[in-house]
Amino acid sequence: MKHFICGAILAAALAPGAALAADDCGQVSIAEMNWASAKIDVAVAKFLLEQGYGCDVKVVPSDTTPAVTSLAENGEPDIVPELWPNSAGEAYEKLKKSGKVVELTSILDPGGVEGWWIPAYTAEKHPELKTIQGVLDNPDLVGDMFNNCPDGWGCRIVSDNLARAFDLEGHGIKVFNHGSGETLATSMASAYADKKPWFGYYWAPTTPLGKFDMVKVDLGPYDKAAHDANQNADNPDPKPSAFPTAPILTVATKAFTESHPEETKLMSNLSFKTSQMSALLAWQDKNNATTDETAAYYLKNNKDTWKTWLNEDATKNLSKLLK
Repeated sequence: MKHFICGAILAAALAPGAALAADDCGQVSIAEMNWASAKIDVAVAKFLLEQGYGCDVKVVPSDTTPAVTSLAENGEPDIVPELWPNSAGEAYEKLKKSGKVVELTSILDPGGVEGWWIPAYTAEKHPELKTIQGVLDNPDLVGDMFNNCPDGWGCRIVSDNLARAFDLEGHGIKVFNHGSGETLATSMASAYADKKPWFGYYWAPTTPLGKFDMVKVDLGPYDKAAHDANQNADNPDPKPSAFPTAPILTVATKAFTESHPEETKLMSNLSFKTSQMSALLAWQDKNNATTDETAAYYLKNNKDTWKTWLNEDATKNLSKLLK
């Protein structure tokens, strides 16, 4: 069995040093969204807050809407990593304007990435396919097929409209509507295994984009008006537009930022590259690892990055791990 240093082992080794700051920090509540990348964020944050800053971290299972509602109504939890403002909509904007929360950082840089992709091996052999015009001019090189979002997904409406805007069918590219996220991911994996053409929608951070080297097709410039209109299933005249990058934030209550300035600085520094998070998800999948094991793998292999997030006392408390 392949096992790596897990969070519990690291915690046991470092707990005596961490106890030095326990009285200063107290209990900190942190929301854990119900998707894999958010769970990794929280595991890393929890370890550093507890072992570096002596906090007693309470993890609160949540999701976007419940987290925003709880912040607005109860002022809890203290910290919410991986909040997608675009998904929260007006409720988050009202919360932000109320002054009850503070945006600390983009926990994923540059954020949530969406787009239409082709395999890197295809792009290397046929670089003209890196643009949508190249794809339209050479449908056979992408297998004459576009792998669309599954039914019921928000991206489905936008991709449907973009397929009409670019007239994929008119250029000989069949739009295949996947019935689930599993079949969409499987289609990419199958194509990659046989080095066959693949063209379709995907997003990051995700396991497949961590496993497979994919190249985003240039759909042209982002046009906000066009993209907004393309989110309407009844758009009578869809226009081309690239997908915008979605901000993914860590937010905290104003009360927490005022009472815990050092912990706030840590959470303001804690951030991952979107591509790096996809790679972590791929590692987790390959090794059948738990969230804590994946967080430990990150901590073990990225010391030069996360040590810059810490204050002086936390650095001392975590010095055993930093050696």
